[in-house]
Amino acid sequence: MEKDTMTALLIRNVHLYGEGDAVDVLVQDGRIDTIAPHGTLAALPAECEEYEGRGNVLLPGLVDIHVHLREPGREDTETIASGSAAAALGGFTAVYTMPNTKPVIDNNNLAEMVWSKGQEIGLCDVYPVGSITVGLQGKELSEMGLMNKGRAQVRWFSDDGKCVNNPLVMRRALEYAAGLGATIAQHAEEDRLTEGAIAHEGPMAAKLGMKGWPRAAEESIVARDILLARDAHAHIHVCHASTKGTVELLKWAHEQGVNVTAEVTPHHLLLNDSVLSTYNGVYRVNPPLREESDNEALQQALIDGVIDCVATDHAPHGSEETCCEFAEAANGMLGLETSLAIMAQVMVETGRMTWRDIARVMSERPAEIVGLADHGRPLEAGEPANLTVIDPDASWCVYGEELASIASNTPYEGMEFRARPVLTVLRGRVTARDGEAAL
Repeated sequence: MEKDTMTALLIRNVHLYGEGDAVDVLVQDGRIDTIAPHGTLAALPAECEEYEGRGNVLLPGLVDIHVHLREPGREDTETIASGSAAAALGGFTAVYTMPNTKPVIDNNNLAEMVWSKGQEIGLCDVYPVGSITVGLQGKELSEMGLMNKGRAQVRWFSDDGKCVNNPLVMRRALEYAAGLGATIAQHAEEDRLTEGAIAHEGPMAAKLGMKGWPRAAEESIVARDILLARDAHAHIHVCHASTKGTVELLKWAHEQGVNVTAEVTPHHLLLNDSVLSTYNGVYRVNPPLREESDNEALQQALIDGVIDCVATDHAPHGSEETCCEFAEAANGMLGLETSLAIMAQVMVETGRMTWRDIARVMSERPAEIVGLADHGRPLEAGEPANLTVIDPDASWCVYGEELASIASNTPYEGMEFRARPVLTVLRGRVTARDGEAAL
């Protein structure tokens, strides 16, 4: 159906947040119209698309505040269109795409281009992240004010992929962002500690002959930025937290009343540096896969709310960038279509989280952090119909070539998962259904 068609939608036989009795959900005019016990809705609109939910789980549409869609400049690995399709298939209704494109999104023209193209495609809301500094060079602040006041209304700024190492530049960025009501999202890495490093500094790196990447490289920047944000009365967000030390620093910051939030990636919850024994470049990521003790600390921090949300850091790369010596491989891996499945396996199927908890860390809290008013909303009548239906027993295998992304660099090749999104709805319009994006 056409993107602007407002046909009603009836989602039958689903459990809100995986709880209670089955219900039917009627969507009209882009909003949830009625939620009624399954089988009790008597009168339906004349034109009404129906979906049989088969007793599955209904959640608010997922929100990812950290992806790389590569457009402009690397359309050979991902485009806004292919990334939007991957997002919809992964259950996402909104994503934030990082500015390390070619050229860098450091001005309003590029920010508005990304926003407009995402809206034209219409599979999910694609919000541009503006760079903190011009060209990601860490020297001069970008056009933050112009991007913030433009049509894209950029409120999320990051030099992700590079750390803003200069403390004075970072201080000025935080002060400026605070005045705009915006957030600085930092890629925490003291690169003087990571030069030439390719794997977590520990026994595995030593065994494999890889130069180690110390936890302190991340933690020293997190500590510094917490102090800078405290004094600037600004909001600082820690991208892809990866160490148990970062968790302790976040706890301390919360005790001090600092406005700091943090995200964790699915791969830092599931994988650790033991997989590096294969020397497969697909496992190279920044920050690196850590040790099992870090996995456990990050999982517990997410449960406790010390870490606020999950973000994929979805990072497509061409085969020539990963099918090479580990030391030469590009950092990053696909994540949009596997994120929910990993969260289900690590947290829900183990009994550590409920589906309502998943809604909190993958929809409600990320939307709240970036100030999205119409995503991550409660499943109630009158709310925007940004929704996803999850089959917790889908049982599927990951194959990179079958994913919607142009690139295929998934670290989960051949792995079997149970849970999978089977329906995604953006403002009442179906964007993905039973493994097919509504292109």
